[in-house]
Amino acid sequence: MNARQIAAIVLILAGVLGLVYGKFSYTKETHDAKIGSLELSLKEKETVNVPVWAGVGAISAGTILLFVSRRR
Repeated sequence: MNARQIAAIVLILAGVLGLVYGKFSYTKETHDAKIGSLELSLKEKETVNVPVWAGVGAISAGTILLFVSRRR
């Protein structure tokens, strides 16, 4: 299995996961403050929506890349 086939499979899997889940979230630390022995931190939860066209595009690109690598 060469690098092109691995990239194609990764694109297809990423596209399928994007269509199935539709969004993902992560926690980001934005501010830290230290005042003497008191420590404060602020964490924000961010959500990123994955558009349907991005999932379909990734699946299409991966499929095309997979077939091109098989023909050679």
